Amino acid sequence: MQCTFVAVSADSDFSIYNLPFGVCSTGADAPAHVAVAIGDYALDMVELARLGLFADIAGLDATSVFSKPYLNDYMALGRPVWQAVRQRLQDFLSNEQNSVRLQLAINNVESVAKPLDSVVMHLPARIGDYTDFYASREHATNVGVMFRGKDNALMPNWTHLPVGYHGRASSVVVSGTELHRPCGQRRPDASKPPVFGASVRLDYELEMAFFVGPGNKLGSPLAVEQAEERIFGVVLMNDWSARDIQAWEYVPLGPFLGKSFGTTISPWVVTMDALEPFRVPQPAQDPQPMEYLRDMTGRPGGYDIALQVDIKPAGSNSFYTLTRSNLKYMYWTLRQQLAHHAAAGCNMRPGDLCGTGTISGPTEDSFGSMLELSWSGQKDIKLGDSGITRKFIQDGDVIRISGFCQANDDGFRVGFGQCTGCILPPKTDDGVQPLLSSEQRRD
Repeated sequence: MQCTFVAVSADSDFSIYNLPFGVCSTGADAPAHVAVAIGDYALDMVELARLGLFADIAGLDATSVFSKPYLNDYMALGRPVWQAVRQRLQDFLSNEQNSVRLQLAINNVESVAKPLDSVVMHLPARIGDYTDFYASREHATNVGVMFRGKDNALMPNWTHLPVGYHGRASSVVVSGTELHRPCGQRRPDASKPPVFGASVRLDYELEMAFFVGPGNKLGSPLAVEQAEERIFGVVLMNDWSARDIQAWEYVPLGPFLGKSFGTTISPWVVTMDALEPFRVPQPAQDPQPMEYLRDMTGRPGGYDIALQVDIKPAGSNSFYTLTRSNLKYMYWTLRQQLAHHAAAGCNMRPGDLCGTGTISGPTEDSFGSMLELSWSGQKDIKLGDSGITRKFIQDGDVIRISGFCQANDDGFRVGFGQCTGCILPPKTDDGVQPLLSSEQRRD
């Protein structure tokens, strides 16, 4: 299948096999609306609906749903509607005799599509709740070895359930949003009382996250098979982490200020139908999961998604690669995470966001955080041949996450675009940047 409506390069993240959903606007006064990415363009789903492309799809009031500045209403409609819309879009883009194509003037691309570099991207959904999991065995093991030793690296519950915690939905931001270095309590010297100030061990976390579709009623758990049908799609995520603040505060209830200052996601949501060709078996699970976490369909639960993290250090014009990893390393699958989340009867809602946790692989270059790469600050991370080193993120540094799937047979790509963020100096509620003590600067 080939897109004949606009030119799409072979290495484009947004091929006709992808068609990710997002929310964009075309100017300061223009209303945000639903769009779909194809090549270097954003398809205006409202205009396509008005032209009748989605007419007669049962359960879909396309003009209303796609006019919203969020995807929640569309996410709530479920897989039969999602698949019908995808089929209509692919026919429109590939079939020159498509009835809606014939309505358009010759080469009148601009009436239903805008160049990506001319639109402003927004958060794709109104995120009611955000949960972050801890589902990479390699990452959990690395962190456990650092702080508890090799013999006690994994907590006793880790191989029995997908560990997670409730994050802060209000501070989830779209790619490109600048964030200030957070302040909080930290204890650099265990023999002295804690101090308050800016984090000096600020880190990225390479993650992916999925958006929930139809959800479930309060009190009604989801089987693994049901959970899979309720996942709308996936984005890239950087769940920024202030390691020093988190280390002091997390016992006994988990992260708080060390995580709540910001979480960045990519703007385009890649649907599960686009990811279907890239299923792979998940890592072997030992012991066997309890029955409610077992999949009975026989379909692989992992996805082969190549992931990369790059850094542009402050004052530099160049990016340097920090991490190359893959979602296929994830021990607990997306559907297991959602099934566990709902197991106690928690009602998941359209637009809820669930992060995978840091995605680390088996080799050092696949570690998904600077905490691991620097082994808790014990060694420098060299940035190529630049002579620049890092242990943690400095003010002015830009972190960029990218990811894609590559088909072997037809050679097409399904990509996620980018998830970027720059760290600015800290500020207090009056806008004054707090000064670091000499002790804090040394740490």
